[in-house]
Amino acid sequence: MIVDLHNHTTMCNHAEGTIDEYISQAIKKGTKIFGFSEHAPMDFDPKYRISFKQMSEYENSILKAKEKYKDKIDIRLGYEVDYLEGYMDDRVLNADVDYLIGSVHFIDKWGFDNPEFIGRYEEEDLDEIWQKYFDSIEKMAESGFFDIVGHIDLIKVFKFMPKKSILEIAKNALLAIKKADMVIEINMAGIRKPITEPYPSKELLQEAYKLNIPITFGSDAHAKEQVSMFEKEIVQMARDVGYTECATFKKRKREMIKF
Repeated sequence: MIVDLHNHTTMCNHAEGTIDEYISQAIKKGTKIFGFSEHAPMDFDPKYRISFKQMSEYENSILKAKEKYKDKIDIRLGYEVDYLEGYMDDRVLNADVDYLIGSVHFIDKWGFDNPEFIGRYEEEDLDEIWQKYFDSIEKMAESGFFDIVGHIDLIKVFKFMPKKSILEIAKNALLAIKKADMVIEINMAGIRKPITEPYPSKELLQEAYKLNIPITFGSDAHAKEQVSMFEKEIVQMARDVGYTECATFKKRKREMIKF
């Protein structure tokens, strides 16, 4: 996989393996541009992210790796930032990084993708929570803070699917992403989850292609074995839809490369 921009480190408290191990696996897989995008700090749900005090340590460790491996692979630095109104911080939004991934992991502070809280799905109207989720994606795009939309249909993770058309639910979010000139990642982590398919679904990716929304790729690795685990599947899906280029970022500037 030529570009892989969504990967984590042990500093988020729910990943394993060293930075060197992740990079070695990426080199083995033939990746040209490999990015770390650790879960950014915020004053909510601290168990699953780095702290503000750790920002310098995280950034310096990735920059050191960038220099160490500069003759073998191009390492990029980013953050995955939770879009949660009232909790985003300028220290993250203005960080000196290559890119920011904007993700939605919470609906009304409910961590819907956390297995600890899966029971709440039984209490909810699925059409309503899917719409709330994509409304948050829409607002995230409108904020203008981010470069990449993280796992755009993460709400499907446990296979609690709506009755309403997903394309109808996601329509305004996709239009907002297009207007904001953001990039959607094809994230292979969904294949490892109960939904057993990438984020986004092929249906949503086809709609993004119709809107001329660019893509990038991400392993969303939380262990070295997950780096490029399903690279062939997600690259082939992108090609089948019609994509021939993917995005990468340097100092918040987008570059497109053939894949």
